[in-house]
Amino acid sequence: MGYSDMKATRRVYSSGGKSSGYHLGGAHKTLPSNPKPEDAIPHNGMKYEDLKAHVLEQGELYEDPDFPATDASLFFSREPPREFEWKRPKEIRDDPKFLVDGASRFDITQGMLGDCWLLAAVASLVSNQGLFDQVIPIKDIDFDSDEYCGLFVFRFWQYGRWVEVVVDDRLPTYNNQLVFMHSADYNEFWSALLEKAYAKVCGSYEALKGGQTSEAMEDFTGGVCEVFDLKKAPDDFHTILLKAEERQSLICCSINAQPNEIEFKLENGLIMGHAYTITSLKKVTGPDDEEVELIRVRNPWGNEREWNGAWSDESEEWQFLSDEDKEEIGLNYDDDGEFWMCFSDFKENFSRVDVCMLSPDAPGDHDERHKHWESVINLGSWQKHVSAGGCRNFPDSFWLNPQYRIKLEDPDDDGDVDNCTVVIALLQMGRRKQKRVGAQNLTIGFAVYRFEEDSMQYLEQDRFNKDFFLYHKSIARSDNFVNSREVIGRFCLPPGEYMVLPSTFQPQEEGDFIVRIFSEQPHEACAMDTKTEIEYKLNKDEEENEEDEEQKEQDDNFKQFFDAVGGEDGEIDPFEVQEVLNQAFREHINDGEFSLEACRSIVAMTDRDRNGTLDYPEFRSMWRNIMQCLVVFKEYDRDESGDMNAFELRSALGKLGFKLSTPVLSSLALRYSNRKGSVCMDDFVQICCRIKSTFESYLGYQGKSFTLDDYIMSAVYC
Repeated sequence: MGYSDMKATRRVYSSGGKSSGYHLGGAHKTLPSNPKPEDAIPHNGMKYEDLKAHVLEQGELYEDPDFPATDASLFFSREPPREFEWKRPKEIRDDPKFLVDGASRFDITQGMLGDCWLLAAVASLVSNQGLFDQVIPIKDIDFDSDEYCGLFVFRFWQYGRWVEVVVDDRLPTYNNQLVFMHSADYNEFWSALLEKAYAKVCGSYEALKGGQTSEAMEDFTGGVCEVFDLKKAPDDFHTILLKAEERQSLICCSINAQPNEIEFKLENGLIMGHAYTITSLKKVTGPDDEEVELIRVRNPWGNEREWNGAWSDESEEWQFLSDEDKEEIGLNYDDDGEFWMCFSDFKENFSRVDVCMLSPDAPGDHDERHKHWESVINLGSWQKHVSAGGCRNFPDSFWLNPQYRIKLEDPDDDGDVDNCTVVIALLQMGRRKQKRVGAQNLTIGFAVYRFEEDSMQYLEQDRFNKDFFLYHKSIARSDNFVNSREVIGRFCLPPGEYMVLPSTFQPQEEGDFIVRIFSEQPHEACAMDTKTEIEYKLNKDEEENEEDEEQKEQDDNFKQFFDAVGGEDGEIDPFEVQEVLNQAFREHINDGEFSLEACRSIVAMTDRDRNGTLDYPEFRSMWRNIMQCLVVFKEYDRDESGDMNAFELRSALGKLGFKLSTPVLSSLALRYSNRKGSVCMDDFVQICCRIKSTFESYLGYQGKSFTLDDYIMSAVYC
């Protein structure tokens, strides 16, 4: 794949809007693959039980300070179109209930907000009681009870962890009617409160405008949602769905429709623009003893509106199956909305299939009959001047993007070839919440490279260097770069080791992300990054060769120079160092000068007796250090501008023996680079001096007690 092969596309969602955390600062972190919902961390403030006890003790109904009943919680880009009044359920209905006869898809009615994508996900959620209980852990709420305090709790999966979200029960109304999501039963409030909690996570109700159903499905389950266009379905798609069913994935399907065709009833019994659920897949022996692939689909309406073609209820094809086979697949002829189809007819009539692969911790059966996906989650960041390298169109910086190593050992079960199925999902974090400040989704994608026999020669500081990507093609990648929250790719790879490199399309675009890797068999995955080590070449005093007369003469001259500067006390302080360096290296720093701050760091680096000045051996060591820094700096100051690109700090410092992790490089770039992302000679010297001084302090305290005073002194005097 050449550079010109990389393209960026922007995706506008059908609901009419464009979809768009905490910043990791260049850090890498591997999260547990099976975080527990019951261990959810508070989204804001105290855990639910503690907060409830506090509110009951106060004796007043709860008012959420983090999501107040104000216009700011409704809209961020405009004023509300009318004046809304926030009311509690008991102020809206005489007999409010959290749930009325359980939850069903009929409890979900869209209001004036364009969040139909969220409603579709909630409709899928209620079809799985285990998942519903996971998101809404407390449902036995009596509005008239003495224990009622206006406080509700929900759980959502957010970027590799479950969060516990509490809200009060004040809801926006107009003319005493709920204006956003609500139930068809007007005294039922669970769906309205669920929407409010999700709006809180996203920053406001308006932030819910425009999105994809898969986005909310992932936040409700912690899974990964793949979307398949049946016109482009892989040849083994029936097998893919069989394996998804074995792993208790949620599988939905639909027929594309124009706005005026929504829920249009076709002559074959199917309905356009309508969400169906896939409930089973089988292979049976049909007419002429041919194997037939079947799929069972359910219309959530649960009525007689069913498929009426081949293999439908009471169709002639069933006469070729024995009663035992019919019983084994659970065949019945009820008008219950569930029906069988031949898989080829299914692909011809339906347009789209959504498969939500559940994480290993998801509720469901976990016996030997049911398999589950193996998953590993890694967090990462794209940071300016450090790890935001852009796509392969930018070869000078592409290699600086985060790199993740995957080890696949065991092939899939029952595969035609000994390959490993792996699903890679790149999810950018927190962009929807940042809509308030104008943020949109970054345009993202990823590439996959295989470790070849010659790969190791390109490893530099535990990562692949620039040359690796110049001479190797990716063996797989995501589709064209898109500005969606998540990009997903399914690959069938031979056992071996691979590297995944996620990137934005343009360089210097900042954002946090997670990389999730799902596979049928266990696998290993981790960030490829340098473990900070110092094998510094600075201050390596050369052994004097007494036979080298020329070297001895140079040393004598240098000693005379020191005596002239140091004066009677034989010591040089930072002010004198500044004068000496500015005179000696003026031409190398483009008529600039060394700052006093840099000179203080230079003195601290070689001031072994910590008296604030340098004697001759210390000054001699310091001079050699500065010369080495100057040589490396000039190598990377290719245009001789007096600045080097902060992107090159990793390589430049590596030349001096400093192997630094991405988080450390991130801190250096934030501290020393200018607005253009450059580092000047003065700052480069400070970086080198402070790293060396800090490392030597660290070594000096190995095996000793290290007090707060020790830490402050070592941090300040460097």
